[in-house]
Amino acid sequence: MLGIARANKVVTLELQRPERRNALNTAVCSGVTAAVRDAERDGARAIVITGQGSAFCAGADLGSAAYDRDFIGSLYTMLTTLRETPLPVIAAVNGPAVGAGVQLALVADLRVVADSGSFMIPVAKLGFAMDNWTINRLSELAGGSVARSMLIGVESIDVDRAAQCGLANRRGDLAAAQDWAAEIAELAPLSLRHLKLVFNHMPDSTPTREQQEAHTAAWSSSDVAEARAARKEGRPPSFRGE
Repeated sequence: MLGIARANKVVTLELQRPERRNALNTAVCSGVTAAVRDAERDGARAIVITGQGSAFCAGADLGSAAYDRDFIGSLYTMLTTLRETPLPVIAAVNGPAVGAGVQLALVADLRVVADSGSFMIPVAKLGFAMDNWTINRLSELAGGSVARSMLIGVESIDVDRAAQCGLANRRGDLAAAQDWAAEIAELAPLSLRHLKLVFNHMPDSTPTREQQEAHTAAWSSSDVAEARAARKEGRPPSFRGE
């Protein structure tokens, strides 16, 4: 489910679940975490992460993973590992990034987006709640207006708008991302490590008590079960806010 390739100082991680549009499950998240640690130990100097086929990552595998506590833990361990690694990480967004797939793109230091790339976070359609870090990170990179459109309006952002707002650092395919990673891999590692530490020192993302209560209420609501049932039955969900 995860391809790992190395060319000189650059390690490329490829999500390989094209039949599920590279949706994440516990095994994939754990595999990415381990691969990043291996890259650090093996002296790699940059990481590229992408998806196999036509999608970058369709988010959590809604067949089971999104509702699995083990998955949530493995997802955030993966995201934390990618954020805290001293190695520069480039997301080669080769197609749609949805939900947790957007989180995966956001946690990268840079994003190279193909013409077919797009970003959407449909938590409001699923009854879930997004964590403070993701909301803050998206607002920082794309701007508050775009972040609100994506989260509250559940808008999909295409490559043109992503480039316009700054969510996409560059437009291009996997090869373009790998070429950029190779250039970055020749730069001073300690300088890059310091830059990552500063860039990733976000404003306090610790939720307030009210925010935490709202987050817990969303995840434990009957609306989550309704969204899951509606998905299985192929109908629109009917949310009650309880």
